[in-house]
Amino acid sequence: MEKLEESHGVVVRWHSFELRPKDSPPLPPEYKARIIAGRPQLYATAQEHYGLTLNQGPFGIDSRPALIGAKYAEQMDVGPAYHKAVMHVYWEEAKNIEEVEVLADIAASLGLNRMAFMDALDSASLEKEVLADIAQAHEYGINAVPSMVFADKYLVSGAQPYAVLTRVVDQINKEQQG
Repeated sequence: MEKLEESHGVVVRWHSFELRPKDSPPLPPEYKARIIAGRPQLYATAQEHYGLTLNQGPFGIDSRPALIGAKYAEQMDVGPAYHKAVMHVYWEEAKNIEEVEVLADIAASLGLNRMAFMDALDSASLEKEVLADIAQAHEYGINAVPSMVFADKYLVSGAQPYAVLTRVVDQINKEQQG
């Protein structure tokens, strides 16, 4: 998304979504095998279109702590940096973002008070914000990560080549000019 922000002036607003909510039933083996089989294509797309070498963190984790941490980081005006750091440690450093210590290290690296951040992870009001985002995602019919909604109108699901995203933005710009 950074590339799109820079090239097209897009403003990204992150919202919470849990691909595998805590206490979800186990994935059927054949579905998990399909996901694993699709990783080479995902990794190739990331490298070819975004220059990223992926080294994905553990599969099937509880992302709720990271999502609550994001809400706190947003309140502290470091939301974009937090999102970028969480994505980096999970997708490139293969760290487990379910682990509170991993998240607290990220928060501290951004200048947040470590203990205040850890306390915020137990915040009922922040969790309520996360749950509201998740409900909105379900209303949009989102069922993939990543998913992007452009201009509250266009849903793009899954890891897509950069050209797909620029076409969507260009279409929106044409609509707004016409």
